[in-house]
Amino acid sequence: MNVELPFAPVDTVIRRNSDELRVSADAAEELARRIQLHGASLAETAAQQAEADGRKTLMAEDFDVETVIDDDELTLPIAPVDRIARLDIDDRYRVSMDARIALADILEDFADNVARAAAILARHADRRTIIDDDIETYFALFE
Repeated sequence: MNVELPFAPVDTVIRRNSDELRVSADAAEELARRIQLHGASLAETAAQQAEADGRKTLMAEDFDVETVIDDDELTLPIAPVDRIARLDIDDRYRVSMDARIALADILEDFADNVARAAAILARHADRRTIIDDDIETYFALFE
């Protein structure tokens, strides 16, 4: 699977949740991959909602978002999130800008939660670096 999301903003998300811990490149790559899977799944569900409403455009409310934040508040870039949204849905669907921003916000919150847990797991393992195994362990425990 080709990961659409650049690793640098994902690394930034992990670092803001890691306190003094270091972050391996593999951890950022693994979290980017997990973000992509989650985002594609959310977009597929949103497309089903749009279809049920007779629309071909995904809207923020299809992601259960009532208020859309400013895109300058996000760490994750919008363009790759748009590509992630389109991974598992038909080309006949459009994704509104508000839906892209809403999805990016949801995915950033998701990444923050995973990163916080990965930091706890790294500390528990008595390591000073968050590694991809910490991300994988989080998903093994909670999914």
